[in-house]
Amino acid sequence: MNSLPTILVVEDNDDDVFFMKRALKSTATRAEVRFLCDGKFALQYLRGEGEFADRAKHPLPALMFLDLKMPFVSGLELVAAIRGDPVLKKMRVIVLTSSNEQRDRDNAAALGVEGYLVKPARPGTLAPILASISMGTAVVTSH
Repeated sequence: MNSLPTILVVEDNDDDVFFMKRALKSTATRAEVRFLCDGKFALQYLRGEGEFADRAKHPLPALMFLDLKMPFVSGLELVAAIRGDPVLKKMRVIVLTSSNEQRDRDNAAALGVEGYLVKPARPGTLAPILASISMGTAVVTSH
C-alpha cells in the first residue's frame, strides 16, 4: 500500500488534464495523483464500487480537484453527493473550471467547496493548496 496521500482530479478535457499534470509536477507535490474522466467514475471511486472496491489500490483522496461541466454527473452533483455521504462529507474539494459565472461560484460555495479556481490552473495558484498535503514528487495515474 502506498503511504503517499492521494489527490483525485476529475476532468473530462484531455488538454486540461495535460496542463493540470504539468502544474502538479511543477509544484513538486508529494502525492499520488489520480485522474478520472467524469463524475460517474468519480462517484464509483469515492464509494469504492466496482473496479474501485479495493481501498488498498484505490484509497480515498486527501484532496479532490474537479471540473463543473462534465458528462453523466456534473461537478455540482458530485459535490452534493459527497456532502450527503457521512464518510465523504469532510473531503477537501477544489473546483477547477472554465466557468467564471457567479451562479456557479455561489452554488459551489453553498455546497461547501474549499476553493474555486478558474482554468487555466497555474502552479502558483495550486502551490499553497498542495503544500497543505505534502511536498515532494507526484505519482500520476489516469483512468
